[in-house]
Amino acid sequence: MAVTKRVVLHFPRSLVDQPIMCRLAREFNIDFNILKASVTPKEEGLLVVELTGESKDYKLGVKYLEKSGVQLQPLSQDVIRNENRCTHCGACVVLCPTEALIVDPATRKVNFVHEKCIACGICVTACPPRAMEIRF
Repeated sequence: MAVTKRVVLHFPRSLVDQPIMCRLAREFNIDFNILKASVTPKEEGLLVVELTGESKDYKLGVKYLEKSGVQLQPLSQDVIRNENRCTHCGACVVLCPTEALIVDPATRKVNFVHEKCIACGICVTACPPRAMEIRF
């Protein structure tokens, strides 16, 4: 059975120049789609990726990443909405490229669907009350 997950990969300084993602694809049959990248040579690397592969391959691939020293965390841990600050104005809804922020037609409140979020950061800059945050 195929598994698809969006995750954040943190690469320590020692791995920034290594072909980790290439090996993940070649040796573990994992397809990856880079959603966001920030790599500083000889310092650190951060990739927001969507990983897809058969369940067994996915588990082996994740073990390879962890054994290599790459820290892996689910993307949903990084995008946060402060419910006390959100006024449900909808400014973020029209700009969200993946429709992770949608208005509930019955309540007129903005719902946040973590599974659709790619951590692009557009909602953070669009939010007047600064209710959206990205933490990597």
